Amino acid sequence: MTSPSRVGRPTPITAATVRQRPTAMPVHKYGRYEAVDIPDRTWPDNRITKAPRWLSTDLRDGNQALIDPMSPARKREMFDLLVRMGYKEIEIGFPASGQTDFDFVRSIIEGDAIPEDVTISVLTQAREELIERTVESLRGAPRATVHLYNATAPVFRRVVFRGSRDQVKAIAVDGTRLVMEYADKILGDETVFGYQYSPEIFTDTELDFALEVCEGVMDVWQPEEGREIILNLPATVERSTPSTHADRFEWMSRHLSRREHVCLSVHPHNDRGTAVAAAELAIMAGADRIEGCLFGQGERTGNVDLVTLGMNLFSQGVDPQIDFSQIDEIRRTAEYCNQMEIHPRHPYAGDLVYTSFSGSHQDAIKKGFEAMEATATAAGRTVDDIEWAVPYLPIDPKDVGRSYEAVIRVNSQSGKGGVAYVLKNGHKLDLPRRMQIEFSKIIQAKTDSEGGEVTPAQIWSVFQDEYLPTSDNPWGRIALRSAVSSTSSDGTDQLTVEAVVDGVATTLSGTGNGPISAFFDALAETGVDARLLDYSEHTLSEGASAQAASYIECAIDGRVMWGIGIDPNTTRASLQAVVSAVNRAAR
Repeated sequence: MTSPSRVGRPTPITAATVRQRPTAMPVHKYGRYEAVDIPDRTWPDNRITKAPRWLSTDLRDGNQALIDPMSPARKREMFDLLVRMGYKEIEIGFPASGQTDFDFVRSIIEGDAIPEDVTISVLTQAREELIERTVESLRGAPRATVHLYNATAPVFRRVVFRGSRDQVKAIAVDGTRLVMEYADKILGDETVFGYQYSPEIFTDTELDFALEVCEGVMDVWQPEEGREIILNLPATVERSTPSTHADRFEWMSRHLSRREHVCLSVHPHNDRGTAVAAAELAIMAGADRIEGCLFGQGERTGNVDLVTLGMNLFSQGVDPQIDFSQIDEIRRTAEYCNQMEIHPRHPYAGDLVYTSFSGSHQDAIKKGFEAMEATATAAGRTVDDIEWAVPYLPIDPKDVGRSYEAVIRVNSQSGKGGVAYVLKNGHKLDLPRRMQIEFSKIIQAKTDSEGGEVTPAQIWSVFQDEYLPTSDNPWGRIALRSAVSSTSSDGTDQLTVEAVVDGVATTLSGTGNGPISAFFDALAETGVDARLLDYSEHTLSEGASAQAASYIECAIDGRVMWGIGIDPNTTRASLQAVVSAVNRAAR
């Protein structure tokens, strides 16, 4: 058997036909991250089923990264927001770095702004004068943690401090001892006191040395039942894939002594763009707490985004124990405090994240909302009581204080689904499918000619102008005034219509097997050749005064046109729909 001829057939795409070319970029300058030897890793099989502990460092790590650091008023606004949202651990500053940070710590302590169940945290380097000043700032605080750090990574040991491993470890150990001494000297019984240590940069530090330093710190602090230590392992610079980051956390979690008395904290930055994934995988690998900032504020590419992390849990049915129900208020406050805008496509909070411009997406969302309503009604429940399942929307926008009005916006890329959604959601008009197609082409022509986006108000204005003449815009050959119909004994309908035709008051009459058929017969007197192709109707509301919407598809002088009529009387609504189609054909 011979193979079929390939003459004239296109060449298939294969790996051999798609060839990436080497660049001139100096890739030789950069080394690869080290893998972790942990063949029996367990974290890939774990799932996050409860919220971790959270620490917001917006007022410290986030604030230090601002071009214009927060004023005291903006700091207080941010602190109050974090408390309202439910954060129980808040890092509020670096009080030894300057008078502004010191004064802010004092202001919220002396002003009784700290709820009893909220622990404030302050950062310090491992120098004695800084430690003393830091602890002094906490005098009278109800619950406080001192967070001490020193650089442990090889590049810092070699380039910055020019110290050996033992010397670097001694800085951490001696600093811990000084924190304890000054806490005993300065803080009274009214303060519940905690300690946190960070080997910085953990992602660049050899695992065995990070472990050695942490063990040395714990030997001084002596964690035990009722005496926790927080060991924070910061990805101050994100260096590896999230999976390798998780391997490092599982390795540390396995090898730390006194693990049951350790709160293992993860502090990712976003240099590789994967901070959220790195944080989530670290929790799967044994971390207990996540440190980050609202919307990922922070140095360079930012700290890990606490909003995205919390909402990711929410979207999987896990209570984040942080309240994001008014996400626009959270965003506005963060923008005011940081003097930086949140990107319109920022996960969960951006202006456009519950918006679809694509016609196919809009159509799927519209059908998803309808299916949710139908499923809930059939089960005798509300939409809020059944599992969320709307295409392209991972959560119900209403749950974060957004309105369905903002879900679909229409531009030149939009289709019938988006237009139909706007009309149904805003005006209760459920257009038949072919009418959706017809009207979407009208909107498409408008956006193609004018560019940009069409608002719901503009869509409604175009719809009225196209289908529903008003007293302010009385277009069309025919204006219906009144109609009287009767049915004879043989089932034939007689219809008499008072109308204005081409500016002249006219009485039209016709017969047919129903009022619409009789109206077509009457219109023949005006020279209109029309026949019915499709008809549907529905009510716009409930009750005795409810209005009906009628949709008529007609063939008029060889052209297919849709019309719509709205009236409390269903017969009159259907006749107005015919007039709408006839008038459109004559425009």
